[in-house]
Amino acid sequence: MNQQSIDCLEMSTGDEPVGSVIWLHGLGADGHDFEPLVPQLRLQDTLPLRFIFPHAPVRPVTLNGGMAMRAWYDLVSLERNSPQDLDGIEESAETVNRLIRQEIKRGIAAKNIVIAGFSQGGAVALHAALRYPERLGGLIALSTYLPKAEELEQEASAANRELPIFMAHGAQDPVVQPSLGEASFRHLERLGYAVKWRTYPMPHAVCPQEIDHIRAWLLNLFGRGE
Repeated sequence: MNQQSIDCLEMSTGDEPVGSVIWLHGLGADGHDFEPLVPQLRLQDTLPLRFIFPHAPVRPVTLNGGMAMRAWYDLVSLERNSPQDLDGIEESAETVNRLIRQEIKRGIAAKNIVIAGFSQGGAVALHAALRYPERLGGLIALSTYLPKAEELEQEASAANRELPIFMAHGAQDPVVQPSLGEASFRHLERLGYAVKWRTYPMPHAVCPQEIDHIRAWLLNLFGRGE
């Protein structure tokens, strides 16, 4: 992923998008992982959005024995107090920032840009969106956790203190423990963020009910609730 271009997959639900959704995949996947989500959201002819699915760079991942795979940052452990790859998180957050600026140049106002992510991608989405200096449209964080939680209060952007946030987690998630997701939600709630929190009877995945809830949340966010 160089400074000139960011490798992404793009899909739209209409010819003239009124907003953009920048969606980050999980560890070891790529931008195609959530490609099937777009038609499942059933937004065609209802809410024209541009979905941008960037591909994370390939890097060695400590948690997986140093195996090289697509990852937004190195991962040592998923224990609550494990060391965090702060440089990698910041690097990927800047990638998100560049994608936001790119969408603004394409005519989409920052207030109509949603940052979304699953698992490791969700962690980067949380980190980047809550620190972005201009008001964004919303934030979706699925099956994930809040990195650098203790630093957020000092580093948070005042512009996004009232950012609508949708967080969800599988109650049987064996990868990112549900307690870690809930602790992140509670921390954001204590800081005064407007977080909608949901759990589903599923593992480390996305389920149809969750997709329906995301659809309703997006429609409401853009003033097109049914």
